Amino acid sequence: MQVEQIAIFLENRAGRLAEITSTLAENGINIRALSLADTADFGILRLIVNDVDKASQILKDHGFTVGRTEVLVVEVPDQPGGLAGALSAINKARLNIEYMYAFSQRSGESGLIIFRFDDQEAAVKVFQEAGLRILNGEEVYAI
Repeated sequence: MQVEQIAIFLENRAGRLAEITSTLAENGINIRALSLADTADFGILRLIVNDVDKASQILKDHGFTVGRTEVLVVEVPDQPGGLAGALSAINKARLNIEYMYAFSQRSGESGLIIFRFDDQEAAVKVFQEAGLRILNGEEVYAI
């Protein structure tokens, strides 16, 4: 049920993000979702891509520091309160969200929320009990 994400550590300087995205594009890697967080000195780029193994190797070969983590991708209604319902279930279970980001495919259908928890297995149970669908890697990579 978990989806593999890559995280790239990069120095905070002009052109670095463009270099990563160009490198992936030149090698046929399609980015499905991304999140970028930065400080004054460095950034962490988190990516969901269509081919995690290939993307990781290509970026390492180009000198980037790449990590891999598992995240949960949860489908919520794309309407007011869709995210609030998922977060309410998590709050009731007293689970800690390390980070999250989101995307939607078509307005009015569903949104996809990417979560990283300190207890991923407990989060799976909470989402299942709340009737929310958790996507697997194949579904997400094929979007």
